[in-house]
Order: sequence, then structure tokens, then C-alpha cells
Amino acid sequence: MIVGVISSDREATLFISVNGAITPQQFEVVIDTGFNGYLTLPNSHIAELNLPFHSQVIVTLGDASNVILRRFQATVNWDEQEREILVLEAEGGPLLGMAMLYGYDVHLRVVDGGQITITTAS
Repeated sequence: MIVGVISSDREATLFISVNGAITPQQFEVVIDTGFNGYLTLPNSHIAELNLPFHSQVIVTLGDASNVILRRFQATVNWDEQEREILVLEAEGGPLLGMAMLYGYDVHLRVVDGGQITITTAS
């Protein structure tokens, strides 16, 4: 089971460990149900982790505009297992998308400090 918390800003947050070239680093991420990818990280985090470049992709943003973003390969620790994913380079805070949550049940208790639980779907 993966756990997180609802922040005072009403964001669903949790910590995720991303394996870099030297050591894993933990990042606080916000669950974004409007994002269908795995994870976004800003350039500074990608550079710190020395993630290998994978490709570029055209992404449609919430305002319907299109941008080209770079994708990087990463391994994350997810539900006590290593998982290979693609990370989108995007400025702003790290976001966790629906591709990462696919196959899981997500329960949010939406109050300040409310618990988030993510469990394998049955």
C-alpha cells in the first residue's frame, strides 16, 4: 500500500523515490488526474538524477495548447517494486499521472491532513 496526505492547499500529495545515476532521490509529487502520463519532473531534478534521454513528444496542455516536451527513462520504487517509466520534463512541481495509478484503487479523504491510500485493484 502507498500512502499520502491531502495538503492544506487541497492537493493530493505523496513521496516517490526515483533512482538516479548515483543514489535514489525522494520527491513530493501531486496526483494529477488530468495528466495521463507517469511523472513530470523539472529539468533541475532530471539533471541531478542524470536520467537518460528517451524521446520528444507533443503534449496537449489543459488550455488545449500543444507543446513539445522531452521524455527521460527512469526507474521508480512503486508499491515496493522497481518500475521502469518515462518522465516528462516540465517546469513546476512534480506531478504523478494516471499511467502510474493504472491498475490501482485510490482513496482520498479530502480534508486537511486527510489520508490517501493507493492499493492494488482487486
